[in-house]
Amino acid sequence: MSSDKARARLDAMFAVAPVVPVITIDNADDAVPLARALIAGGLRVVEITLRTDAALAAAQAILNAVPDAIVGLGTVVTAQDMANAARIGAAFALSPGMSPELLQAAAELDLPFVPGVQTASELLACTTRGFELVKFFPAVPAGGLAALSALSGPFPTVRYCPTGGINETNVTEWLAHPQVVAVGGSWIAPATDIRAGAWSIIEARARAAATLRRA
Repeated sequence: MSSDKARARLDAMFAVAPVVPVITIDNADDAVPLARALIAGGLRVVEITLRTDAALAAAQAILNAVPDAIVGLGTVVTAQDMANAARIGAAFALSPGMSPELLQAAAELDLPFVPGVQTASELLACTTRGFELVKFFPAVPAGGLAALSALSGPFPTVRYCPTGGINETNVTEWLAHPQVVAVGGSWIAPATDIRAGAWSIIEARARAAATLRRA
């Protein structure tokens, strides 16, 4: 079961900023300047997705060199991924889905974990284990705000970090929902801008996102 301590740490982290940049990084050497650009723009919480071979090294580089960053690992899909997140000192982990194995691994490691859900059954599996901050994914393809609001009825204490299809044109609508604590967004630092070293552009997007307001 998710511990009270892990839940409190998660709540504190997601209160820092309304948008969590979702990062896919190909070259670990880009990680530190990227993190510094995001922090300069006001976004300290970042999700490094385990979608490339460079992801773990990139997350470790940020943890070593940018102490103000709050680094989570995303696309955690196995118990080994969860163990790797704990091993490098990640502040939290996120998954696009949920499984009993992932929930158990997070509980055993006492690692703040945001499981992914789309359905009431998945949400029930999470809440019965004490996980009440979840990732609604993929947010727009899974039914958007109407689907999230429908889930909120029978699960009034659950809070959400919706991710997938959210961008600068619809982010304010998502943040206006009272049970949304933050959104995940890949538009802040797309892989093309990271590869180009477009740090000033990324910083500007981060600064705009940091000014957004929750409900």
